Amino acid sequence: MRQAAPAPTVHRPDAALGAAAPRFIGSEIYRGSSYGPLHPLRVPRVSTVIDLARAMGWLPPERYIPSPRARPAALHAFHTPAYIAALQRAEAEQRVDEATRARHELGTASNPVYREVFRRPATAAGGTIMAGSLLRAGGAIHNPGGGTHHGMPDRANGFCYLNDPVLGILSLRHHGAARVAYVDVDAHHCDGVDVAFRDDPDVLLVSTHEERRWPFTGPLEDRGAGNVWNLPLPRGAGDADMALAAERVILPAVARHRPDAIVLQCGADAVEEDPLARLSLTNNAHWALLRTLRPLAPRLLVLGGGGYNPWSVGRLWTGVWATLAGYEIPDRLPPRAEAVLRGLSFPGNRRGRNPPEHWFTTLRDAPRDIPVSATVRARVDALAARLAPWV
Repeated sequence: MRQAAPAPTVHRPDAALGAAAPRFIGSEIYRGSSYGPLHPLRVPRVSTVIDLARAMGWLPPERYIPSPRARPAALHAFHTPAYIAALQRAEAEQRVDEATRARHELGTASNPVYREVFRRPATAAGGTIMAGSLLRAGGAIHNPGGGTHHGMPDRANGFCYLNDPVLGILSLRHHGAARVAYVDVDAHHCDGVDVAFRDDPDVLLVSTHEERRWPFTGPLEDRGAGNVWNLPLPRGAGDADMALAAERVILPAVARHRPDAIVLQCGADAVEEDPLARLSLTNNAHWALLRTLRPLAPRLLVLGGGGYNPWSVGRLWTGVWATLAGYEIPDRLPPRAEAVLRGLSFPGNRRGRNPPEHWFTTLRDAPRDIPVSATVRARVDALAARLAPWV
């Protein structure tokens, strides 16, 4: 088992000190845990972020919070007791019967039974639920293990056994955030969160996602109760498309909502190197959006989500933490951080056979000069027109 790289002694900026400084929720349950040797989630993700952040000196002990495991009663706030019991039983027995598979979508190719099939998602959910309490007085938290936005009340869905964004929004509201803005930049539409809140005007739902990509939900024209803003992106959409979407749709919609809290699902599968999507963003787009969202609410919770290339996920989410906590991202990583990235592998995928050198030596992707597409401009214009009377 690969051990975390020791942290060098570095200067920490003022933003990383004090009670109001951003906090990071993590767990060792992610280290070595896998959905199976052929599943897209066979790759290390959260453990890489923890190791990289520590190797950079960006994750001092006072900023790191071990994630608790959510108890069944807490999960029942969104999920049915029958489903939670079935998930626990699947872990205990390491199998499901046909009736359970048919009813709860457990034991399928997408949602396999694996060793920690209840404990791992319950840990992610526990961290997100805890964040709602910790943010009662304001602040910012990063929980890269969260972001499982496809989970449904009575079934697993799209690699997601529990829906921690829904549980986190419920926790934020329970702890005083009456109005919440949920922004999702994963390559896949947030269908589970949409099911939970599409008719709730106090929860704003903004999603950018690849068009004609599973789960094939989130059309441009869907408005929910007036709180839903979907922007399907065409294949090959890049940073300029996201910047235009942020400027004219995401930020105005969030500002109009006047949220007490923002939840950002920062899926890493929208970058060009991801094997399960065909968008062409760089990680700069995610970090730029995070910076512009931060001043719009007193509470900010940043979650992980999709992402199936171990290098692009680790680099992107570590940069999310650096952006949130006020650390400067260097042009070249120090040797200890570089060693973390060189220690990764991508078994069974062609991208792992000959990784480019910058996947080892940098966090920041090189900019790509992809102009705004006519499709994105037209869709942004349509959404901006809807916003115009309110902005």
